[in-house]
Amino acid sequence: MDRVTLDLLDKGHIQQQQIDRLTSRGLTDDTLLETLTKVGAVSGNFVKRFIVEQIRQGRYKLDIIENYHFLNEHDILLHLAQTMEAEFIDLDSIDMDYRLAEKVPLVQLQRFNALPITQDELSVTIVFSDPLNIEAQETLQRFFPRKPLKIALATSKQISSYLLKMEIKDSVKELVTNIRNELNSISTLEEQQEASSILLLIDVILKACIKGRASDIHIEPTENNCVVRGRIDGKLAEIFIFDKDIYPPLASRIKLLANLDIAEKRKPQDGRFSATVAGAEFDFRLSTLPILYGESIVMRILDKEKALVKLEDAGMDEDSYAKLIKGLHEPFGIILVTGPTGSGKTTTLYGALNELRNVEEKVITVEDPVEYRMNLIQQVQVRSSVGLSFADALRSILRQDPDKIMIGEIRDQETLEIAIKAALTGHLVISTLHTNDAVSSIPRMVDMGIESYLISGALVAVQAQRLVRKICQHCKRTIDIPKPILEEYAAYIPEDTIFYAGEGCRECNGSGYMGREMICEVLPISEEISSLIAKNASKDAIMEQANQEGFEDMFTNGMRKAIDGVTTIEEILRVAKK
Repeated sequence: MDRVTLDLLDKGHIQQQQIDRLTSRGLTDDTLLETLTKVGAVSGNFVKRFIVEQIRQGRYKLDIIENYHFLNEHDILLHLAQTMEAEFIDLDSIDMDYRLAEKVPLVQLQRFNALPITQDELSVTIVFSDPLNIEAQETLQRFFPRKPLKIALATSKQISSYLLKMEIKDSVKELVTNIRNELNSISTLEEQQEASSILLLIDVILKACIKGRASDIHIEPTENNCVVRGRIDGKLAEIFIFDKDIYPPLASRIKLLANLDIAEKRKPQDGRFSATVAGAEFDFRLSTLPILYGESIVMRILDKEKALVKLEDAGMDEDSYAKLIKGLHEPFGIILVTGPTGSGKTTTLYGALNELRNVEEKVITVEDPVEYRMNLIQQVQVRSSVGLSFADALRSILRQDPDKIMIGEIRDQETLEIAIKAALTGHLVISTLHTNDAVSSIPRMVDMGIESYLISGALVAVQAQRLVRKICQHCKRTIDIPKPILEEYAAYIPEDTIFYAGEGCRECNGSGYMGREMICEVLPISEEISSLIAKNASKDAIMEQANQEGFEDMFTNGMRKAIDGVTTIEEILRVAKK
């Protein structure tokens, strides 16, 4: 029997009969305490308070909670902080001054899992994951002899994460020192931008982000630091933190690479550049935005290999793939891909273009911006500044005798009107629209001012999609799903289904996920559905007819992937709703 359950039994908070009743049903020791809280033998809050009291009295070490996955470290530490009259700090919510932490050797901070975060005239605040470690407090006090320590608490995972950032910061310390030396020895702005150390730093940032599988790189100045974050599998993660003085030359050099005006810091700018990173060629789409402390710089990483991804390799199931391919081989009509920003619509459009491009047919695209450059396809870049909008480009395209047309995004009535007319006059048009599901695209087009009979004649198929994170194969393990969720979604989950999740490892940076995959729904427009659209039928009536024809919605498609062990139920519930 585990330590906490034994102590609760010893102090009379639970009864032996309750334990005997549960163990007779085959319950193991590792789930005994959790089950006792679930059946009401003892409340979860009482167990939390009991453990905190034992920790305060020195009977337990703080790491005892690692043995009980149902206990939340955040809640335990928050309660401990309240009883100690100390502050509990969310490190992500503060702009930390790393120069303070650098006064203590990193090895000492890692040893005690502690981090100095702020100081004032009276004290230095240090966060600990174990605030009762007297040795740690005495050791760290020696580095701040003139000021007493103010003890604060933060979760072990958060402190470790920030110490890892400091370790990475430490690894480029020599390069940063070289940059400072170069900047001090040269005077003109032009010479600063040509400084070789800045180029080396940019190369380090690009390599680290690409190696970390980032899709975007965010360079952001704060009051105290320059933060570099990467969007990995749809979530932002801090990769580098530099001192504030590194930001101006770094920002200027990146803008110079993209041929932007380095003197203009009051207006947003857009550009692009190419670079060879680790032997592979990448395009980077750059966007700058003036913010409070400088300019936020975002670089979209455009991997040329991703433009050639086949639809079946993007995670489409066979049934959805067959429906979409059938639509793509229609002689004319409009096919829409819908979903919110960041749901992979553009990648799907390029996958569709891969299916369509050949020597016999002329394929023209109108994009803003052109993300990937492809052979056998004529790509038009929208330029609003010179009067070339989506609608203007489309009008000219129709005089170019195209067979297939791809429109990057339908944003207004005029563009949609021309696209529908093109589809009705013998062209196959594929484009994207912002709606939450496939059926919603029909009332959306009506709302944009298109007559129902025109939509019914032109629409071939609609695909709605989202991206879900895939479970990391290096730390994949079986998990138990809470009973309320199993009961709520029983219609989708077969009995005896084994569910998986990632535990978090070095390969996936502790997230438990690696890579992303599409979940989708494809609505082919049959004669019956076309007739309903022409009659201005309700969304519910169209959905009812689609279900009769075997339509599978995105939630069902996603739940199948969770059942197959590709992703987690938590991830499906995050991006799709029933």
